Amino acid sequence: MDRRSFLKTSAIGGSAAAASATLAAPAYAQGNRTLTMVTTWGRGLAGVHDSAQRVADSITAMTDGALTVDLKAAGELVGAFEVFDAVTAGQADMYHGADYYFVGQHPAYAFFTAVPFGMTAQELANWYYQDGGMELHDELGQIFGLKSFLGGNTGAQAGGWYSKEINSPDDFNGLKFRMPGLGGKALGKLGASVQNIPGSEVYQALSSGAIDGTEWIGPWADEKAGFQEITKTYYTAGFHEPGAGLSVATNREVFESLSPAHQKVIEIASAEAHQWNLSQFLANNGAALQRLQAGGVKVMEFPDSVWDAFGKASMEVHQENMGDELYKKIYDSAMASMKSSSGWINTSSGTYVAQRDRVLG
Repeated sequence: MDRRSFLKTSAIGGSAAAASATLAAPAYAQGNRTLTMVTTWGRGLAGVHDSAQRVADSITAMTDGALTVDLKAAGELVGAFEVFDAVTAGQADMYHGADYYFVGQHPAYAFFTAVPFGMTAQELANWYYQDGGMELHDELGQIFGLKSFLGGNTGAQAGGWYSKEINSPDDFNGLKFRMPGLGGKALGKLGASVQNIPGSEVYQALSSGAIDGTEWIGPWADEKAGFQEITKTYYTAGFHEPGAGLSVATNREVFESLSPAHQKVIEIASAEAHQWNLSQFLANNGAALQRLQAGGVKVMEFPDSVWDAFGKASMEVHQENMGDELYKKIYDSAMASMKSSSGWINTSSGTYVAQRDRVLG
């Protein structure tokens, strides 16, 4: 008997066998419950841990404690990259993390964090909430017994910290660099030795020389992590995560055992954290960048030749996955939504912001 059948049998139990042929109301777990949330974040990591805590606290508050979420940071119950398996196996009830950590389970998970040359945070929200992205997230989750929602967003992420300046694509050859997801696979095509290291371990890896560079998030979170203590070469625009979403995923059997009201609470708490977290990062990044520069950090931009190489490598990565039907379905949906959204955004708010800043100086 599979887990789903077992849950339904145990939830209904003998009462179902004794029931008459009349249609009975669905049976849901009764009484107060504690759900264990594991995360891909070390406790206290700026922004990302905050988002997970926001979801946990909101669920507990909105249900008056009928659902209490017990948050376990990375390493407190399972390791950062073990949360997916822990939730699918029922060892934990839910996780908060970046779904592109799980491209080994399915490469399409990258779309629900970020893909190289993909969507900004606003474009991601447009696709997810209006153009079918949420339904595709659910279709993907069903394969693994998960019910997933967006539950945070970092906004556009920086290109990262380097031990040397990057003047051409050749400078990536042999470079030991931390970058997860499909962006990391693209860097690998440029000859980089790509590492996937949990956030709480990146500082030590960079400090020890185990890696030559790293991307993390952006000025505020990067400053909190202390990377400016190790190197002063910082690229502020990256190709890999233009609007990185974070996810909340609940074991599907657990989710279906909840009442519709409590299911909706998880959905709404996740969506609220998505917007709250995005504003948190964007509100803090500007001042943090000024502090970094005042401390001697050299803010850099990649030359066009490097951007061109990023683009070529990224398209190769996408093409390698197009043989997977679901990947292609999600890729086509995301790209169509991005194209539709970007045209209006650029001709409306993009033009406005440029003119506003010009006029106001």
